Amino acid sequence: MITRPALILAIAAVPLLSGCVRTVASVVTAPVRVAGKAVDWTTTSQSESDEKRGRQLRKQEEERGKLDRQYQKHLRECRAGTESSCEKARDDYSDIQALSPGSYQQR
Repeated sequence: MITRPALILAIAAVPLLSGCVRTVASVVTAPVRVAGKAVDWTTTSQSESDEKRGRQLRKQEEERGKLDRQYQKHLRECRAGTESSCEKARDDYSDIQALSPGSYQQR
């Protein structure tokens, strides 16, 4: 049977042990939390994928616009009689075609 002093000692120790219980719970759940963080870091959410794709498309559009302006300039110079501009216009047109949607070439 438990003696009165032992019971009092046990009751007095309960508040001191509550910190231990929290520590034990933290240690036990730590690997799960770490694994969850690792999964979050290694996986890409759908919205992140969409944002990345949007950035790529905007970059391609900017490049296509730049090439089109160059092409138009070289085409005007070619029509004015500058032979080297005709060759540049052909090269620009080829680059534009490579960037066009449905093109199988990647840069």
